[in-house]
Amino acid sequence: MDNQYKKNRITIIVIFAMSIVPFGFAWFLAKNPEIVKLGTNNGALITPPQVTSADEFSGYDTFSAQNMQELKGHWVLVNPVPKNCEEACRDALYKTNQLTLMMGKDIARIRRLAVLFDKTYQLPAEWRDDGRLLKALPAASLQEKLKQLSARPLPEGMLIIMDPLGNLMMQYAPGYDPYQVKSDLNKLLRISQIG
Repeated sequence: MDNQYKKNRITIIVIFAMSIVPFGFAWFLAKNPEIVKLGTNNGALITPPQVTSADEFSGYDTFSAQNMQELKGHWVLVNPVPKNCEEACRDALYKTNQLTLMMGKDIARIRRLAVLFDKTYQLPAEWRDDGRLLKALPAASLQEKLKQLSARPLPEGMLIIMDPLGNLMMQYAPGYDPYQVKSDLNKLLRISQIG
């Protein structure tokens, strides 16, 4: 009888633990959501997406002013350029150039954009000769939207992806891996019905 009593007691404890442990685990994950990485994206999603409009971008030079309509209906790799574009900034722009080349047949669906915050910035020769790089001056409203993406001033060398509807929807920290961006872009282009 004593042996049966122990078995019943163990069974009750096991059933109780089986009902409590999942709730405890769920409570722990709810209190610590940073532990679980949801999704397969490499970049950080911008939630909610920052909506932009065409009038918030004005061409920095004649080439860009004439081709600014190219942003509509395309996926755009946006490189914010601070007052002085140092090595991290130039590296980010070089990576976006290589990224577009790596995209193969999808290259026609992607545009590159350097957003310059200083009207007096002297463009390097490689930017002036780049026929695929658009340069834009942001309107004050766009500058505010870009500043909201980071708690501190925009870091030099970051990358932002803008969808064909003009939503800033994903960002990458300076020093990003172009292969990770390519992976995200491939997914976005595969499921996109627009752009």
